[in-house]
Amino acid sequence: MKPVIYQLLVRLFGNKSSHVVRNGTRDENGCGKFADIDSKALTSIRDLGATHIWYTGVIEHAVATDYSEYGIDNDYPEIVKGRAGSPYAIRDYYDVNPDLAVDVSNRMNEFQELVDRTHDAGMKVIMDFVPNHLARVYKSDAKPDPDIEDFGINDNKDQSFSINNDFYYIPGRELKLPDETRERAIVFEYRKNPVPYNEYPARATGNDCFSDLPGEGDWYETVKLNYGVDYLNNKKFHLNHIPPVWKKMKSIILYWAAKKIDGFRVDMAEMVPVEFWEWLIPLVKIEYPKLIFIAEIYQPGLYREFIERGGFDYLYDKVDFYETMRNIIDNKTDTRAITDCWLKIGDLENFMLRFLENHDEQRIASRFFAGDPWKGIPAMVLAATMNRGPVMLYFGQEVGEPALGCSGFSGDDGRTTIFDYWNVPNHQKWMSKGEFNGAELSNDLSELRSNYAGIIRLVNEYEIFAKGSFYDLMWVNEDIFSNSGGKVFAFMRHYQNNIALIIINLGVSYLKGLNLFIPDDAFRAAGINRDLKMVEKYLFPADTVEFQAYFNRERDIFIVDSPPLSASIFLFLHKST
Repeated sequence: MKPVIYQLLVRLFGNKSSHVVRNGTRDENGCGKFADIDSKALTSIRDLGATHIWYTGVIEHAVATDYSEYGIDNDYPEIVKGRAGSPYAIRDYYDVNPDLAVDVSNRMNEFQELVDRTHDAGMKVIMDFVPNHLARVYKSDAKPDPDIEDFGINDNKDQSFSINNDFYYIPGRELKLPDETRERAIVFEYRKNPVPYNEYPARATGNDCFSDLPGEGDWYETVKLNYGVDYLNNKKFHLNHIPPVWKKMKSIILYWAAKKIDGFRVDMAEMVPVEFWEWLIPLVKIEYPKLIFIAEIYQPGLYREFIERGGFDYLYDKVDFYETMRNIIDNKTDTRAITDCWLKIGDLENFMLRFLENHDEQRIASRFFAGDPWKGIPAMVLAATMNRGPVMLYFGQEVGEPALGCSGFSGDDGRTTIFDYWNVPNHQKWMSKGEFNGAELSNDLSELRSNYAGIIRLVNEYEIFAKGSFYDLMWVNEDIFSNSGGKVFAFMRHYQNNIALIIINLGVSYLKGLNLFIPDDAFRAAGINRDLKMVEKYLFPADTVEFQAYFNRERDIFIVDSPPLSASIFLFLHKST
């Protein structure tokens, strides 16, 4: 089955609070829990068609909420982004975020119960692995073995780089945080008379900032981990022996894999040398051969290396597919760019994870992007049907969440915040006070969700979308491209004796009687002749209008109507079968 990943931020997914205030505390604004993702929630996700759930924000990270009564040290507010903190500023790799537990002292068991519930609902569990950086204050109070050393304990801080160090240092220099962080800590202080954060010598910041003066735009709340690369010496790679960070990270991965995790979305995998992945992933898969590893990666020049050497199962397709679809929707380019996408990626096409939203990106329905959730439907069909690789939905996408307003640290930027205690209003309407039945959704948004579900169920039902080969039809259909103003893209998928014909209209015009030519070469590629019968046809948005679709055998064309902002899918079976 084609993997369909449903990403959700646990802190926000189950939050039922309808009254939130900017920069609000956990108690003011509410916070979702592991327990909120109950059997009703999981059934609604499974019914949407998801095969995997990526639980974001699980591992314990720096927060501006006081959990000292549970033996968890308070974080310094000036190195926490927002009150809820960044899920990628990890402060204990062996623990889960206390925000997410009903009973903080029982938090790991509550997470394990969620994993078990997810499996019982017929889906698999993905979680984040954050290897490149961690919180500026790291202390593991949950490590399974007391002999496991925290990061940096044995570092020689007088050396800017050493293969034996866990961190990079700026010797003789004290860390100077951006003024904005100090001011924010004062305004939103949660402790009386706090001791200011001090770091001497300064350590390199997570986004490869090798300075004692990180800026507001840097990942100043994190420190960079050392995998044996001397960045200040022409990125010279040292591997006289296995660096300590490598062994520590292997222990962490195995710890979570033992908790029946099915896969890891690896944060900023490209910022860690491929040699590490080449060493780690095969070792882990000896014990857990079905684990999947998904790399967040933005350098196409590294794609092949991270698949063939690094051993990753899938890679983010942001730079090509996501950016292309966004530019088409924003009228900055035309559908020729889709052909350029697969041509550039080539035989790596089926390793690419495609999406239109995730926690880093602006919502389709936001005023910063399309401003209309329905514009995502034809693009989602393309994302789900174009290749064999996985497709991903971000919670709230299926109900047109627009991410309105300023939540706090995140600002008003069309993204659903990952830094603040907040809510997701359209998702809450689907959640309907924990019933997960959409009772509070408008008819329009209910229909939107039904269309997303229809798309995903379709790719789950027909193995042609999980196993079929791809054939681009636009090279022989220049007239269609021109007549549609560069808004149409048509292609085939073929598998055994089946053919799927997909026509995407990303424009706002109703295109009557398109003459889609299908060349002999396409049938030769599929290994069959033209003796086909249509067995099913689908239109997204769902078929609310009559439209013609039929073969003109004499002219070797498929004549079809294409409604605006739509995707048509036609399934054919060879008549000899």
